Formats: sequence, structure tokens, C-alpha cells
Amino acid sequence: MNMSTLDEVFDRFLNGNTIFRNREVLRHDYVPEKLPHRETEIKHLGSIVAPTLKGYRCSNVFIYGKTGTGKTAVVRYVLKHLVRRARELGAPVYTCYVNCRLAGTEYRILTNLCESIGVKVPFTGLAQGEVFKRFRNGLESEGGLLLAVLDEVDVLVKTYGDALLYELTRINGELERSKVSLVGISNDLRFKDMLDPRVLSSLSEEELVFRPYNAAELRDILEERAKLAFREGVLAEGVISLCAALAAAEHGDARRSLDLLRVAGELAEREGAQRVEERHVREAEKRIERDRIEEAVRNLPLHSKLVLCSVYLLNKRVSSAATGDIYNVYCELCNQIGVEPLTQRRVSGLISEQDMLGLLNSQVVSMGRYGRTKKTRLAIPKSAVKAIFSEDDQLEGLVAYTPKCLLNPK
Repeated sequence: MNMSTLDEVFDRFLNGNTIFRNREVLRHDYVPEKLPHRETEIKHLGSIVAPTLKGYRCSNVFIYGKTGTGKTAVVRYVLKHLVRRARELGAPVYTCYVNCRLAGTEYRILTNLCESIGVKVPFTGLAQGEVFKRFRNGLESEGGLLLAVLDEVDVLVKTYGDALLYELTRINGELERSKVSLVGISNDLRFKDMLDPRVLSSLSEEELVFRPYNAAELRDILEERAKLAFREGVLAEGVISLCAALAAAEHGDARRSLDLLRVAGELAEREGAQRVEERHVREAEKRIERDRIEEAVRNLPLHSKLVLCSVYLLNKRVSSAATGDIYNVYCELCNQIGVEPLTQRRVSGLISEQDMLGLLNSQVVSMGRYGRTKKTRLAIPKSAVKAIFSEDDQLEGLVAYTPKCLLNPK
């Protein structure tokens, strides 16, 4: 593509009549002034954190529910109003929001906590114990109350265990001039089963469970955002209802409904359409699903990718495979690229994690007098797995590999 062609693309966008007024209000990180159908949760969380305005430490809170049920939006909404009220009163209340998935490591999570109270920590190079010590000393020096939100805290525990969480729930015993309260947010409804009972009892002093939205509630949410996001009259009748219905069918995910509406608008804009039609929503659904699969697979750790590749190779021959067969192929793939295989128990855990992500589909089936066994198959198209792994320098040769255990079955 030459520069003149690219300039034409830019000029068409700059000079055209865009259908958007402000597309940013359809992003996940936008916190609206009004959160429909979460008034009860807002009041409940507000009542929990209100004591901080009088200098008292509030209870730790554990919030869980499926993706897109408004957990993060409600927490950030309440924090925003809490900080504003604290400033008006002159109350020494500080807040820190950390997404554990984006932070990536315990070190980076502690770094974020330090920065929230004005303690500078180098990007890397210190022992984790030293960073925690600086955080504790910074708290004691600053005084006041810190409300720390750990979003997607399940990612932290699955990757590193609950040692950091245990230290944070016990830190108040070492402080005199300041206090810390924690808000943990998890998308995994089974997350609490992973925690040490001592951590669970401290973290879950209060609990909030967010139920999925239904189609009518999603429609209300989209209508509120659409007023801010689009110019008047550009949405065809039925577009918002279709976005809401499609998202409601997928566990009431508000994020998905917002993504559908935003991407549909972007597709209409790119083709120069004057209105967003239902066909744009259908095309957006296909594109988002393709992007979701690609992002999920690309972000998997190496051994999880090897497990997924093992199921892919087995599914080329059989519709579903037992965990033992998957493990045998996985061990061969590890040998092919020179890495040490994990135990079969750990691989079984990785299969369960990918089942939860929607990449694999596992079911326990009866084998008659031979008992019951878990059978697993791909939950995403084989073509998608092949295309993604073919672009991975480390794994590209494995998608065409024929495992010896399949050539010489016992």
C-alpha cells in the first residue's frame, strides 16, 4: 500500500461524518455516572467502606461473579465517590486499584501498592521482602487508611499461591498509625476453594455475589451508553436489542454487549454507512469471537499451549480423548521441544482451567462396567488452533507432528 492510498483512508475518516459522538464510553474501563441494575450492590459496598470516612478500618470484602456482571465497575464507582467525599472531609483515605492479571507478578502488585502511598520502588532489582517492607514502612509513615482493590485476584493465587494475600490480610497487626482493608474481585466462582482457610476467613469478612444481567437489563445498560456514544438516529431499530440478546445468551456479560455495539459501530463507520444495522452486529459477533479465541490462546503459558496442542492432535483422529491419552501426547511434545513435562495431576488441572476458559470441553462419561472417565475435546475450531500455533516460533512444528503413541497404540 503506497502513502497516497493510506492518506485516502485517513482523509476519508477525518472528513467523513462519523456516527460516533464518543466511542470511549463503550470501553470496559469507562465508569459511567449511573450504573443501572446495580444500585443494591453499590449501596451494600458503600455501607461497608463508609467507616473509613471516620477513620475506622472497614471489613475486607470478597466479590465474585462471572465476567461482565459489573463487579469492577461498581467497585471503581464506589471508590471514586469515596475519595471525593474523603477529600471534602479531609479524611486520610487512600485507594489503590490493581488488576492482578495486568500486573503479572507479585513484585508489580506490591509496586502498585507502594506507588499509591507515594513510595517509589524500582521497576525491578529488589527482593520481594524488601518491597513489602518499604510498603509497610510507607504506610506507617503516611498514616491513614488504604483501601486496596485486587481485581482478578484468582490469577495471582493460581500463579503464585496465596502467600502475598496472606501477608496483606495480616499486615494490620504490624501497623499502629495506619490500616489496610482489602477488596478482592474474582471471576472464578471456585476461587475460594484454592485459599488457605486462614486467608479465606480474613479476606471474606464480607462477601458480595454479582448475578449475571438478563436481556432486559443489558438493553437498559446499552441504551444509557448509546445516548453518549452515538449521534442521534444512527442506530437502526433492533440493534440494541440484538446486542443485549446475544450477550444474555452468553451468561449476561455486559462487557460483551458493549463490545458488540462498539465494534458494530466501527464496522458501519469503516464502510461509510450512515446507520448501524443488525447485519453489522452479526459481523461484529464473528469478529469478536475470533479475536477472543486468538487472545486467549496466545496468552496461555507454554505448558498450557502444549496441552491444547495435544488435544488438537488427538481430535484429528478421535472426537474426544481421555486424560491419560492427552498426557501421553503432551509428554511427547515436551520431548520434541526440550522441556521437562509436568505431572499428570498438574496437566489434569490445566485441562480443567482451559475448560473454564472455553477452549476445551471436558465431560465425565460412563464406561459401563469399566467405571467413569473424563473425555476432552476442543471447544474452538481446529483451524483456529492450527493458525495461531503456526505463527508461534516454538510450536509451529508441533501442529503437523504425529505422536508415536498414536502410531503404535498399545
